[in-house]
Amino acid sequence: MTGSGEGWLRDGLDVPDADSGLWVSGVDYIAGWREAREVADRLNRALLSLGFELSAARAVASTNEEGRGVVRLTGWPDAVDRLARLLESHADGDGGAA
Repeated sequence: MTGSGEGWLRDGLDVPDADSGLWVSGVDYIAGWREAREVADRLNRALLSLGFELSAARAVASTNEEGRGVVRLTGWPDAVDRLARLLESHADGDGGAA
């Protein structure tokens, strides 16, 4: 589901500031990234089913400095605004999921 693309669509092990020495020996970054990728793929399939183009809004797998999986939503402001409105329309009166 996830694939290579331009900068903000980049897929892969994406540790912020990796060039500045945040890689820690012995930390299993791959396991965290794999978990995040599974969830990012699920979210991307859901976005596609709602008519979003992955070039406009996309979930991207990453890890933090401890190797924990992180999923980032990235996209153009108009697409993310559309997603926010869609989520808001499905929330109940208390702000939680319906």
